[in-house]
Amino acid sequence: MVVIEKVLSKEQVSAYRQQLAQCPWGDGRQTAMGMAASVKQNHQADAQDANVQQLANQLLARIGDTPKIVSAALPHKIFPPCFNRYSETEEYGYHVDAAIMRIPHTSEVIRSDVSMTVFLSEPEEYDGGELVISTEFGQQQIKLPAGYAVVYPSSSLHKVTAVTKGQRVAVITWMQSMVADSNLRQTLYQLDQSIQKLINANKTDRAELDNLHNVYHNLIRQFTQL
Repeated sequence: MVVIEKVLSKEQVSAYRQQLAQCPWGDGRQTAMGMAASVKQNHQADAQDANVQQLANQLLARIGDTPKIVSAALPHKIFPPCFNRYSETEEYGYHVDAAIMRIPHTSEVIRSDVSMTVFLSEPEEYDGGELVISTEFGQQQIKLPAGYAVVYPSSSLHKVTAVTKGQRVAVITWMQSMVADSNLRQTLYQLDQSIQKLINANKTDRAELDNLHNVYHNLIRQFTQL
Protein backbone atom coordinates (compact mmCIF):
# COMPACT_ATOMS: atom_id res chain seq x y z
CA MET A 1 0.00 0.00 0.00
CA VAL A 2 1.62 3.23 -1.20
CA VAL A 3 0.40 6.81 -0.77
CA ILE A 4 1.12 9.08 -3.75
CA GLU A 5 1.21 12.79 -2.91
CA LYS A 6 -0.29 15.42 -5.20
CA VAL A 7 -1.19 13.32 -8.23
CA LEU A 8 -3.48 16.25 -9.04
CA SER A 9 -2.85 19.86 -8.03
CA LYS A 10 -5.45 21.89 -6.14
CA GLU A 11 -6.27 23.68 -9.39
CA GLN A 12 -6.71 20.39 -11.24
CA VAL A 13 -8.93 19.00 -8.48
CA SER A 14 -11.09 22.12 -8.63
CA ALA A 15 -11.42 21.82 -12.42
CA TYR A 16 -12.35 18.13 -12.11
CA ARG A 17 -14.97 18.88 -9.49
CA GLN A 18 -16.54 21.68 -11.55
CA GLN A 19 -16.79 19.50 -14.67
CA LEU A 20 -18.09 16.49 -12.76
CA ALA A 21 -20.86 18.62 -11.25
CA GLN A 22 -22.21 19.09 -14.79
CA CYS A 23 -21.96 15.41 -15.78
CA PRO A 24 -24.72 12.76 -15.58
CA TRP A 25 -24.46 10.26 -12.71
CA GLY A 26 -26.05 6.83 -12.26
CA ASP A 27 -26.48 4.09 -9.69
CA GLY A 28 -23.05 2.64 -8.91
CA ARG A 29 -24.47 -0.87 -8.57
CA GLN A 30 -24.82 -1.03 -12.35
CA THR A 31 -21.04 -1.38 -12.71
CA ALA A 32 -20.48 -3.80 -9.81
CA MET A 33 -19.90 -7.47 -10.53
CA GLY A 34 -20.95 -10.54 -8.58
CA MET A 35 -21.35 -10.25 -4.81
CA ALA A 36 -20.02 -6.67 -4.82
CA ALA A 37 -23.29 -5.35 -6.25
CA SER A 38 -25.21 -6.29 -3.09
CA VAL A 39 -22.99 -4.13 -0.85
CA LYS A 40 -22.42 -1.16 -3.17
CA GLN A 41 -24.35 2.05 -2.51
CA ASN A 42 -22.96 5.04 -4.36
CA HIS A 43 -23.22 6.93 -7.62
CA GLN A 44 -20.90 6.83 -10.60
CA ALA A 45 -20.34 9.35 -13.37
CA ASP A 46 -21.58 8.15 -16.76
CA ALA A 47 -18.53 6.65 -18.46
CA GLN A 48 -20.10 7.31 -21.89
CA ASP A 49 -20.28 11.06 -21.32
CA ALA A 50 -17.69 12.93 -23.41
CA ASN A 51 -16.62 15.16 -20.51
CA VAL A 52 -16.17 12.16 -18.21
CA GLN A 53 -14.06 10.43 -20.84
CA GLN A 54 -11.93 13.55 -21.22
CA LEU A 55 -11.31 13.69 -17.47
CA ALA A 56 -10.46 9.99 -17.43
CA ASN A 57 -7.92 10.46 -20.24
CA GLN A 58 -6.37 13.40 -18.41
CA LEU A 59 -5.92 11.22 -15.33
CA LEU A 60 -4.36 8.44 -17.40
CA ALA A 61 -1.80 10.98 -18.61
CA ARG A 62 -1.09 12.02 -15.02
CA ILE A 63 -0.53 8.38 -14.04
CA GLY A 64 2.09 8.03 -16.75
CA ASP A 65 3.73 11.29 -15.68
CA THR A 66 3.93 10.34 -11.97
CA PRO A 67 7.12 8.32 -11.37
CA LYS A 68 6.04 7.05 -7.94
CA ILE A 69 2.88 5.45 -9.40
CA VAL A 70 4.88 3.83 -12.19
CA SER A 71 7.42 2.58 -9.64
CA ALA A 72 4.75 1.18 -7.30
CA ALA A 73 2.47 -0.39 -9.91
CA LEU A 74 4.68 -1.04 -12.96
CA PRO A 75 1.51 -0.72 -15.07
CA HIS A 76 1.12 -2.64 -18.31
CA LYS A 77 -2.60 -1.99 -18.88
CA ILE A 78 -4.91 0.47 -17.10
CA PHE A 79 -8.69 0.32 -16.82
CA PRO A 80 -10.43 3.60 -17.74
CA PRO A 81 -10.73 5.63 -14.49
CA CYS A 82 -14.19 5.68 -12.90
CA PHE A 83 -15.52 8.64 -10.93
CA ASN A 84 -17.64 7.86 -7.89
CA ARG A 85 -19.63 9.87 -5.36
CA TYR A 86 -20.82 8.94 -1.88
CA SER A 87 -23.53 11.07 -0.29
CA GLU A 88 -24.90 10.69 3.23
CA THR A 89 -25.69 7.06 4.22
CA GLU A 90 -23.98 5.69 1.11
CA GLU A 91 -21.19 3.13 1.48
CA TYR A 92 -19.47 0.18 -0.18
CA GLY A 93 -19.24 -2.90 2.02
CA TYR A 94 -16.34 -5.31 2.13
CA HIS A 95 -15.51 -6.75 -1.28
CA VAL A 96 -12.64 -7.90 -3.48
CA ASP A 97 -12.18 -6.36 -6.91
CA ALA A 98 -12.84 -8.68 -9.85
CA ALA A 99 -9.69 -10.49 -10.93
CA ILE A 100 -10.43 -10.09 -14.65
CA MET A 101 -12.02 -6.92 -16.05
CA ARG A 102 -13.17 -6.25 -19.58
CA ILE A 103 -12.38 -2.82 -21.00
CA PRO A 104 -15.81 -1.34 -21.79
CA HIS A 105 -16.93 -1.68 -25.43
CA THR A 106 -13.83 -3.66 -26.40
CA SER A 107 -12.78 -7.30 -26.48
CA GLU A 108 -9.72 -6.50 -24.36
CA VAL A 109 -9.44 -7.72 -20.78
CA ILE A 110 -7.02 -6.91 -17.98
CA ARG A 111 -5.99 -8.76 -14.84
CA SER A 112 -6.49 -6.46 -11.87
CA ASP A 113 -3.23 -6.53 -9.91
CA VAL A 114 -3.24 -3.01 -8.51
CA SER A 115 -6.10 -0.73 -7.45
CA MET A 116 -5.77 3.03 -7.10
CA THR A 117 -8.08 5.57 -5.47
CA VAL A 118 -7.52 9.30 -6.08
CA PHE A 119 -9.37 11.51 -3.61
CA LEU A 120 -11.17 14.55 -5.05
CA SER A 121 -12.79 15.77 -1.81
CA GLU A 122 -10.92 17.27 1.12
CA PRO A 123 -11.16 15.21 4.35
CA GLU A 124 -13.01 18.02 6.14
CA GLU A 125 -15.74 18.06 3.47
CA TYR A 126 -17.28 14.82 4.73
CA ASP A 127 -17.54 12.59 7.79
CA GLY A 128 -17.03 8.86 7.40
CA GLY A 129 -16.16 7.64 3.92
CA GLU A 130 -12.82 6.11 4.90
CA LEU A 131 -11.25 3.58 2.57
CA VAL A 132 -10.55 0.56 4.79
CA ILE A 133 -8.11 -2.06 3.52
CA SER A 134 -7.56 -5.37 5.28
CA THR A 135 -3.86 -6.23 5.43
CA GLU A 136 -1.71 -8.76 7.25
CA PHE A 137 -1.12 -6.01 9.83
CA GLY A 138 -4.84 -5.38 10.40
CA GLN A 139 -7.27 -2.87 8.98
CA GLN A 140 -5.77 0.28 7.48
CA GLN A 141 -8.04 3.34 7.27
CA ILE A 142 -7.22 5.88 4.59
CA LYS A 143 -8.65 9.37 4.12
CA LEU A 144 -6.31 11.58 2.12
CA PRO A 145 -6.25 15.21 0.97
CA ALA A 146 -7.81 16.02 -2.39
CA GLY A 147 -5.38 15.20 -5.19
CA TYR A 148 -3.62 12.45 -3.23
CA ALA A 149 -3.87 8.77 -4.18
CA VAL A 150 -3.36 5.38 -2.60
CA VAL A 151 -2.19 2.32 -4.52
CA TYR A 152 -2.85 -1.15 -3.09
CA PRO A 153 -3.16 -4.79 -4.23
CA SER A 154 -6.48 -5.50 -5.93
CA SER A 155 -6.56 -8.82 -4.08
CA SER A 156 -7.11 -6.96 -0.79
CA LEU A 157 -10.46 -7.15 0.98
CA HIS A 158 -11.57 -3.51 1.32
CA LYS A 159 -14.55 -1.23 1.82
CA VAL A 160 -15.66 2.42 1.95
CA THR A 161 -17.39 3.25 5.22
CA ALA A 162 -20.73 5.07 5.23
CA VAL A 163 -20.62 8.81 4.72
CA THR A 164 -22.49 10.39 7.62
CA LYS A 165 -22.14 14.03 6.58
CA GLY A 166 -21.21 15.83 3.38
CA GLN A 167 -20.12 14.17 0.15
CA ARG A 168 -17.08 12.13 -0.87
CA VAL A 169 -15.93 12.32 -4.51
CA ALA A 170 -13.10 10.14 -5.77
CA VAL A 171 -11.82 8.32 -8.83
CA ILE A 172 -10.75 4.69 -8.99
CA THR A 173 -8.86 2.63 -11.51
CA TRP A 174 -7.21 -0.77 -11.80
CA MET A 175 -3.95 -1.79 -13.40
CA GLN A 176 -2.47 -4.95 -14.77
CA SER A 177 1.11 -4.84 -13.63
CA MET A 178 4.08 -6.05 -15.63
CA VAL A 179 5.01 -7.92 -12.42
CA ALA A 180 2.07 -9.96 -11.16
CA ASP A 181 3.52 -11.00 -7.80
CA SER A 182 2.65 -8.33 -5.21
CA ASN A 183 5.56 -9.19 -2.87
CA LEU A 184 8.07 -8.98 -5.71
CA ARG A 185 6.47 -5.76 -6.93
CA GLN A 186 6.84 -4.28 -3.42
CA THR A 187 10.51 -5.30 -3.31
CA LEU A 188 11.16 -3.71 -6.69
CA TYR A 189 9.40 -0.55 -5.54
CA GLN A 190 11.57 -0.34 -2.41
CA LEU A 191 14.71 -0.90 -4.47
CA ASP A 192 13.76 1.80 -6.97
CA GLN A 193 12.91 4.30 -4.24
CA SER A 194 16.26 3.67 -2.53
CA ILE A 195 18.07 4.25 -5.83
CA GLN A 196 16.17 7.52 -6.35
CA LYS A 197 17.12 8.71 -2.85
CA LEU A 198 20.78 7.95 -3.48
CA ILE A 199 20.63 9.85 -6.78
CA ASN A 200 19.00 12.88 -5.12
CA ALA A 201 21.51 12.85 -2.25
CA ASN A 202 24.30 13.16 -4.84
CA LYS A 203 26.80 11.41 -2.56
CA THR A 204 27.05 8.00 -4.20
CA ASP A 205 29.64 7.11 -6.80
CA ARG A 206 28.21 6.99 -10.32
CA ALA A 207 29.59 3.49 -10.90
CA GLU A 208 27.70 2.18 -7.85
CA LEU A 209 24.50 3.80 -9.05
CA ASP A 210 24.98 2.20 -12.45
CA ASN A 211 25.40 -1.19 -10.76
CA LEU A 212 22.18 -0.72 -8.78
CA HIS A 213 20.33 0.38 -11.90
CA ASN A 214 21.66 -2.71 -13.66
CA VAL A 215 20.34 -4.98 -10.89
CA TYR A 216 16.94 -3.26 -10.85
CA HIS A 217 16.35 -3.37 -14.59
CA ASN A 218 17.59 -6.94 -14.92
CA LEU A 219 15.10 -7.99 -12.23
CA ILE A 220 12.34 -6.20 -14.16
CA ARG A 221 13.49 -7.94 -17.32
CA GLN A 222 13.48 -11.34 -15.59
CA PHE A 223 10.06 -11.12 -13.99
CA THR A 224 8.05 -9.00 -16.44
CA GLN A 225 4.96 -10.66 -17.91
CA LEU A 226 3.60 -9.00 -21.05
